[in-house]
Amino acid sequence: MSEDKVGSLEEEALRRKERLQALKRKNEESKENRNNMDEALPKPKFRSYKPQDENLKNNMLEDAKPGDVESVVREQLDAASSKVVIEELDISNLAPRKPDWDLKRDIAKKLEILERRTQKAIAEEVRARLKQGQQDLAVYVNETNKE
Repeated sequence: MSEDKVGSLEEEALRRKERLQALKRKNEESKENRNNMDEALPKPKFRSYKPQDENLKNNMLEDAKPGDVESVVREQLDAASSKVVIEELDISNLAPRKPDWDLKRDIAKKLEILERRTQKAIAEEVRARLKQGQQDLAVYVNETNKE
């Protein structure tokens, strides 16, 4: 029986060793995961702040340098000095539109129809009066134009 106890003790020792190794591997993996997470986090960028910590000084951005304004101004002056020939200038596009321009546009067709009907009615009335012989044609036309 003493051999059975020794064998079982050795087996238990081996199991313990395997568990300890598994725990060590698990701890190492979790440390690696933490390091990977730290690398995945965004690094701060310091534009106007100067950090005290040496590790953070690597994240400082360089001061912005002004652009070349002279070349841009020179190009604009050259473009302004060149003469542009305008062949056709439509003055109606330059003048501001009246506030009711769209209303006039929308009713223009209806007004044309009404104008034709009005002229037709006047012509019929003139014919009717001429048939009756009541007035002179010139007098009647002048009266209708005054209205």
